[in-house]
Amino acid sequence: MQTVRTPGSARAIARTLRRPVGFVPTMGALHEGHRSLMRRARAENASVVASIFVNPLQFGPGEDFEKYPRAFARDLEILEEEGVDLLYAPAAERMYPPGFAARIGLGRLGSVFEGARRPGHFDGVATVVAKLLHAIEPTSLYLGQKDVQQAAVLRAMVRDLDMATNVVVAATVREPDGLALSSRNVYLSEVERRAAPSIYRALSAIAAAVASGVTDPALARAAGEGLLEAPLVWEYLAIVDPQTFEEYGTCVRPALVLAVARAGATRLLDNVPVSTAAGLDPIVTPLRPLVKRIETRSLR
Repeated sequence: MQTVRTPGSARAIARTLRRPVGFVPTMGALHEGHRSLMRRARAENASVVASIFVNPLQFGPGEDFEKYPRAFARDLEILEEEGVDLLYAPAAERMYPPGFAARIGLGRLGSVFEGARRPGHFDGVATVVAKLLHAIEPTSLYLGQKDVQQAAVLRAMVRDLDMATNVVVAATVREPDGLALSSRNVYLSEVERRAAPSIYRALSAIAAAVASGVTDPALARAAGEGLLEAPLVWEYLAIVDPQTFEEYGTCVRPALVLAVARAGATRLLDNVPVSTAAGLDPIVTPLRPLVKRIETRSLR
């Protein structure tokens, strides 16, 4: 695996790689979720490029930029194990030299939910990923479903700016108890970690209600919002259109159950999609008694 530090060297070497090229952007502190993206990129492409860059533009005042987990030596081992051909790991001063002022904004899609709570966050994400894509010029960009609004923002950016890159969004990778993998999970105390899987259970219950035909968002949310375990608290919980991220007044499929739960200072993002299919049986079947009670309430 080659490692490069500057945009020019990244572009020069990436152009020598066999096509197609799959690209996995990361902020390091790699885990099994990142591995799954690299493996899919490897299965679908002749070459794989990854990046490691903790992007200061997407962190707001008081956020965890300085303490964000960094494990570069271990990350290199993981990249080698996954057969990555090229690592682009630029320094901040090369990405954002003195006088750098450009930003990419995505309008409403980048200003709701995470965008509302972290002003400027998605502008920073879109700006850095645009720079990475210009340097690597990949065939496909690989993203995870856990950061679903980020994936939607980047898909819109690629579309609107006519970038010649395909966006691939892979399913969320979870711990055996359901907790979505995240580099920030290392911040959780033992008590918080035990409670954290209740996020997925709650979202799954709501998704099951929608999949079974509950159309009132308040009733659907009632199927799961009370399942969140202390000391976690909801920051937001919504049922939205998976393309526009507008909240449904009446639940239809496809839908996305979207949430952030807070454990102390740590924000845990998760989501569960509800497809147009009648399926979702792995979630719906064990929850049918609960869903039936919700349906009964909706008829009163």
